[in-house]
Amino acid sequence: MQPYQAVSCELHSQYELYIMRAHPVIVSYRDQHGRTQSLQAKAIDLVTQQGAEWLRLKTDAGECDIRLDQIILCKPASA
Repeated sequence: MQPYQAVSCELHSQYELYIMRAHPVIVSYRDQHGRTQSLQAKAIDLVTQQGAEWLRLKTDAGECDIRLDQIILCKPASA
């Protein structure tokens, strides 16, 4: 995976709002092999680990972390 590239403050703030408002979100992202993946989950935290920032998500299968610079799209899920 490429070295971490920080995301804009505006985008970071948007992730924080999803967490504070407990929005279910749809996230499209590049996995560790560069393939595009999508999932629907609840954004629950932003964490820093391995020299990068990650969005922690809660899915039906458990929790997962996605590196912020690998997120292609993150939007509220339709009701």
